[in-house]
Amino acid sequence: MNTGQSMLTLGAIMLLSFLTLRINSNLLIAQTSLHNAKFGLLATSLAASMMERGSRLAFDEASVDDAITTLTQLTPPNSLGPESGETLNTFDDLDDFNNYDVTDSSMPSAIFRVRCKVFYINPSAPSTPVNSKTYHKNFTVSVTSASMEDSISFSSVLSYWTFR
Repeated sequence: MNTGQSMLTLGAIMLLSFLTLRINSNLLIAQTSLHNAKFGLLATSLAASMMERGSRLAFDEASVDDAITTLTQLTPPNSLGPESGETLNTFDDLDDFNNYDVTDSSMPSAIFRVRCKVFYINPSAPSTPVNSKTYHKNFTVSVTSASMEDSISFSSVLSYWTFR
């Protein structure tokens, strides 16, 4: 083999090495994106499940058995949260979810932290807590994981309605 053929062979090997590295890099990027999408879907499912669970409960402890006729019957803003001895399976009203924080390690792929917040709001500013009782509450569920690049946060405004 002469010098020209050796140079051509060396160039071909370098080109092949460059293409192999480029393909492996693209596969790694695609795999990372796929994992992020899967973890995002799992986190979204956890958040949606928690939102659904909270939104089907009574608006307030006072409305579990009876209708509310005045704002004074509602739970004070600084008392939102579960009553003594209540756990997730025994929550009976929306504000029991306030400050609920749980780590879900039931999935083999990642560990998720689910945090809930409930607070009274003025409908014209639905993400700003107010320190007074209203017929409107913001329910926010956030899900984080070390396996995800970003966190997931769902927020919903729930209002008390009565039909006469």
